[in-house]
Amino acid sequence: MYRRAGLDALNDAIFGVAMTLLVLDVRLPDDFHTHDANELLRALAGLWDKFWPYVLSFVVLGLRWLSHLQFRSHGEFVGREYVNWWLLYLLLITCVPFTTIIIGRFSELAPAIWLYAGNVILIALVAFRLMALTPGLERDHHLRARQVSLIVLIASSLLAIALSFVTSLAPWAMFPNFATPAFTRWKYHSS
Repeated sequence: MYRRAGLDALNDAIFGVAMTLLVLDVRLPDDFHTHDANELLRALAGLWDKFWPYVLSFVVLGLRWLSHLQFRSHGEFVGREYVNWWLLYLLLITCVPFTTIIIGRFSELAPAIWLYAGNVILIALVAFRLMALTPGLERDHHLRARQVSLIVLIASSLLAIALSFVTSLAPWAMFPNFATPAFTRWKYHSS
């Protein structure tokens, strides 16, 4: 048996580092030198292709981290199987900065979308498995909100993969993830 508190501390650290590493690829080229404000503004606007995946990944990771905080379990200890799945989950989380760099640099190429979306789908599937293994899990609106969030994550990722065959705008299929928190709050308060 393993103390859940130790896993929670590792979880917070991994998410914090992964979310910080995301922004490292959003930068002006080392050889960039500006002579006026307009040139700097144009160069900063040119970073949009890298900034958008950073924001998307930050939101995806932020929602995964927040949903873990709302996860309610009465169990202080977890078994070995849970720990193994949790470590796989954290491994996938640490891959997000890499897949974000790839989609930030090559978002018009389908394999970049497949890599990013595939990583996100695996994160969601492992999260579902972790919910099934969590001892003393409270079946409340927080759990339902997490399940909805994971379903939206999987569906939007699959849509991005499908769209990658026909358009370079496929990463925008991930946009519904931004609305998931508002939707689940509205759904909980209206029922």
